[in-house]
Amino acid sequence: MLTPATVHLPRRYAGPLRALGLRLIVALSLVFVIVTVVYSDREGYRDVNEDGISLLDAFYYAVVTLSTTGYGDITPVSPTARFVNVVIITPARVMFLIILVGTTLEVLTEQYRTNIRLTRWRKRMKDHIVVCGYGTKGRSAVNALLESGVDKEHILVVERDPAAIRQATAAGLVAIEGSATRAAILTEAHVQRAKAVIVAAHSDEAAVLIALTARQLTKGKVRIVAAAREAENAPLLKQSGAHQVIVSSATAGRLLGMSTSAPPIIDVVEDLLTPGEGMALAVRSATAPPQGERCLQGNRRSAVGETEGRPDDDGQDPIHEVAH
Repeated sequence: MLTPATVHLPRRYAGPLRALGLRLIVALSLVFVIVTVVYSDREGYRDVNEDGISLLDAFYYAVVTLSTTGYGDITPVSPTARFVNVVIITPARVMFLIILVGTTLEVLTEQYRTNIRLTRWRKRMKDHIVVCGYGTKGRSAVNALLESGVDKEHILVVERDPAAIRQATAAGLVAIEGSATRAAILTEAHVQRAKAVIVAAHSDEAAVLIALTARQLTKGKVRIVAAAREAENAPLLKQSGAHQVIVSSATAGRLLGMSTSAPPIIDVVEDLLTPGEGMALAVRSATAPPQGERCLQGNRRSAVGETEGRPDDDGQDPIHEVAH
C-alpha cells in the first residue's frame, strides 16, 4: 500500500520535544532551589508530627507547594520563613504554573502551526526548482543553485531516505518524503508550476521513471535536467523527457584522461566548479542596442573594414583590440 506524501518544513523554532525538555529542566531547577531554601531554614517550619524537617520533608514541601496542592501539614512559622515564602516561593510557584501551561499549549498548538505553514507554503510555491534526490549529486546541485542566487524557499527536495530528509530540512530546505517516481509525490511538489526539475536519482532506472512521470505531469512545459551514471542510458533519458542529460561517469573519466595530458585544463575546470572561489561563469541575456548606437556601430564596422589589410606607415599591419 502506497503511503501519502509527507511534507517536511524547515524548523524556525525548537521542536516540541526539545521545548518540553528545556521546560522540564527549568521546573526541576525550581524544585531544587525551593528545597535548598526550605532545608537551610528548616527551623522556621513546623511539621504536624513535630519531629523536625528532614531533607525528604523539604522535597515534599517544595513539590506540593509549587504544584499548588498545599496539604498544610508543613507550614512556615517563623517570620523569616514566611518572608521567604512571600519573596521566593510564591514567584517560583507562579513560574512553575507558567511552565506547565506553556508546555501544554506548545504540544497542542504544534500541529495547528504546522498546518498553517503548509497552507501558506502551498500558496507561495511557484516557479520553484524540484530536486529529485538529495544524495551527493543532489546536494551539489542545491549548493550550485544557492551559489547562483536562488533562494532556499524556491528549492524543493524530493527524497525517500529519512536521513537525507533530515539533512535537507536542517539546511533550511523544504523536503517531501517519498519516491519521485510516483505521480502523487510530484503533484504534491507542484511540479506543474515548477521552473525546472533536476533528477539526481541513485540509479539510471529511477531517473528514467522520474523523467517520464515529470514529462507526463508537465506536458513538456517544464525543463528537466537529469544525471546519468552510464553514457548508454543518456539517449533513453532524453527520450523519457529530459531536456539535458549529464553523464557523471563519462565526464569524470574524461577529466581523468585530460589530467595526464593537459593538467592546467583540469585546474581551470576545478576552479570553475568550486563555488565562491576563483573564476565563475555567468549568463547574460543579449539585448539589441538602440537605433542610434546601432548606426554608430555600423559606421565603426565600415571604418574597420576599410583599414583591414592596409599596412600602417611603418609597414606593420594594424592591431585591433577586442574588449570582452
